[in-house]
Amino acid sequence: MAGKLYLVGTPIGNLGDISPRALRTLREADFIAAEDTRVTLRLLNHFDIKKPLVSYYEHNAKRSGVKILERILAGESCALVTDAGMPSVSDPGEDLAVRCAEAGVEISAVPGPSAAVTALALSALPSGRFTFEGFLSTSGRSRREHLESLKGERRTMIFYEAPHKLRRTLADLRDAFGAERRAALCREMTKLHEEVIRTTLGEAAELYTEENPPRGEFAIVIAGAPEDAAGAVTPEAALALVNEYRAAGMSLKEACRHAAEKTGLKKNELYDLAVNTPI
Repeated sequence: MAGKLYLVGTPIGNLGDISPRALRTLREADFIAAEDTRVTLRLLNHFDIKKPLVSYYEHNAKRSGVKILERILAGESCALVTDAGMPSVSDPGEDLAVRCAEAGVEISAVPGPSAAVTALALSALPSGRFTFEGFLSTSGRSRREHLESLKGERRTMIFYEAPHKLRRTLADLRDAFGAERRAALCREMTKLHEEVIRTTLGEAAELYTEENPPRGEFAIVIAGAPEDAAGAVTPEAALALVNEYRAAGMSLKEACRHAAEKTGLKKNELYDLAVNTPI
């Protein structure tokens, strides 16, 4: 009988946020797959948990994922953790979950802290509807197309960014959405030096310099477009979104449907546009 995959949420900073169920799952699993075994070992040592660890991160996900699946199919249970927060969210754990699902393996989530939702709650921006955009691509073209597709987005948007890329990202966000757009920069969340800067994108882009570099991982929360900008999504921007979805592996029909839901344009129009526009 096959084992089971557990997606276990871990603290994003404060170890006191781990749940009793998460601790029980880590203790009972046959082995633990971790994004960084050194980070996870510190967590396990803190709670006196002794379990075999295997490495599973972006650059070994394919090779390690095959081995992990083989062990699960042989009857072992695996607890998958990321360095902080929920695995599978902007995390290679997504690939392992897909691999297990396709193999008919039972998957169970043990919910835990999430930097995106925590930042949204701290931002004091509208939280009834939001979209999680993760990390922007480092590729210039993909980055421009991604931001162009969001110009008419009325939901609050959440991005992640590393400190060494933050200055460029804030400048690009300001240029895409306007200097007056409200935003919140959240770092060190749940830790002793938690900081939330509620400002505008224009002011945010001026905050950090070579002499005052940003430190720590950031979650950036940005207010959605005002109502009078709701119709600002051009066919070109919508087509860019279709191409982004297709590059992620969706079929043309799927990409057009998702882009239509996000932009308000008709999926048939997007399909015709995509078919008749050279890539």
